[in-house]
Amino acid sequence: MDSLDQQLIALLRADARAALATLAKKLGVSRGTVANRIARLEAEGVIVGYTLRLRPDATPDEIRAWMSITVEGNQTRAVVAHLLGEPGVASLHDTNGRWDLLAELRAANLNELALVLERVRLIKGIGSTETSIHLQTYRLA
Repeated sequence: MDSLDQQLIALLRADARAALATLAKKLGVSRGTVANRIARLEAEGVIVGYTLRLRPDATPDEIRAWMSITVEGNQTRAVVAHLLGEPGVASLHDTNGRWDLLAELRAANLNELALVLERVRLIKGIGSTETSIHLQTYRLA
């Protein structure tokens, strides 16, 4: 990936629905260049999909939790690949310290959360986990 690819990805992260013409104008290239680069990034698996982000208060009944994960041995890539395919994992972060990964989990109810936890704990290469349910977010104004 070159700097143009990185700039394009940054723009798509901010607005994945941006029109090709808008992206091209912001990058100073043609629409065809933008379309070709997006197609190549998708074909290479750099862009694996597009998603919808909601305000945290838009789904007040949704259960959110944070799962800290240790990975056994040198299996981080395989574990990450499995976690990225798990629909209950909203985001995944590489960390340092006691835990190797931090996963943000989302579920419609406690039963669904229990199923997500069970599926994640069965992934080969996960050593241990610790989960905390998200109760409230405090924001500084």
